[in-house]
Amino acid sequence: MNRIVSYYIIKKFLKTFFMLVIGFYCFGIILNLFEELEFFKNTNAKFYLPYTLTLILIPGMTIKLLPFIIFISSMWFMVNIKDNKDLLMLKTFGYSNLKIFNILALISFILGWSIITIFNPLTAKMTQYYEKTKSKYSRDIDHLVFFNKNGLWIKENLIDGKRIITAKELEEKNLINMAIISLSNNNDFKKKIISKKTDISKNNWKLYDVKIFTFNDGVTMVKEYENYEINSLYNYEKITGLFKNFDTMSFLNIVLNYKDLLKQGYSKTFLDNTLNVLLTLPFLLMMMTGLASILTLNSLKKTSNLKYVFLSFLVVIIVFYFKDLSLALGQAGKISLQLSIWSPVIALSLFIFIGILQINEK
Repeated sequence: MNRIVSYYIIKKFLKTFFMLVIGFYCFGIILNLFEELEFFKNTNAKFYLPYTLTLILIPGMTIKLLPFIIFISSMWFMVNIKDNKDLLMLKTFGYSNLKIFNILALISFILGWSIITIFNPLTAKMTQYYEKTKSKYSRDIDHLVFFNKNGLWIKENLIDGKRIITAKELEEKNLINMAIISLSNNNDFKKKIISKKTDISKNNWKLYDVKIFTFNDGVTMVKEYENYEINSLYNYEKITGLFKNFDTMSFLNIVLNYKDLLKQGYSKTFLDNTLNVLLTLPFLLMMMTGLASILTLNSLKKTSNLKYVFLSFLVVIIVFYFKDLSLALGQAGKISLQLSIWSPVIALSLFIFIGILQINEK
């Protein structure tokens, strides 16, 4: 009998959760579609592209809202079982408030791990495709910077031509084994610069152990320099800042390819922060379920739904404000970034531990 009752709780809770996920997904499509249609209205993109990009962008945005969604789902589920007397029936079968919470918390925790290990890699790929596709139609992008398995690639459009810059890897603030090909506005070859090491901490790049190849009447001229300088539109901060999009980085990619990502130029701080943010998701979902339990299971009396709506919005605002405040303190250097990411989870866990003990006595 206990197995049947537990199955009933899990099935009804998951049904509520997925209904809300679908609802938020549809709402996100409606909101984002107008933005995509406005962006593509003066381009030669195919008519279905805005709709396709909207469909692949919203799953990643939905994952960001999962703590809010799981909280509303838990509130909705518990209010329903209170209103239709299912909660009283569950208690007759020996299901205390603590036992009901444990079941819901475990499901929320498993959902969190499933999302970061299964769905997050998919949404990261979808977001990468979204950004790559949309950048092709952006009228503001005159330059291009990207990493791939061959290293770093940069395209710069200058007044008198363009530069194609490649480097095997980005080591701290230095490009290793860099090559620069300079072209005219007519794409005629001008010169090639090779440097074993290049300091890009500032826009005035400092090149070391340099060879410069030029062509004159079919003759190749080579000049060698110990030190050489060029001015670039990019520096280390600007280049690495272009790749600080948490949505394009998946949990499994960081765990399995951490060292390779460092060699490709991703900063250790960015990777560690992204990993910690993703790791907090299962725990945050469990904590939000605990908050909903505390607010709804403290009494068997039927309460106005308006009260729960107000409490839901109030709690969500407070939690997200606390998260943003904690992250701001971490970015300002007041506390470590890792602590700023985990502080909301730690604070919620202490509050919920006390609250769950209290509702278990009722």
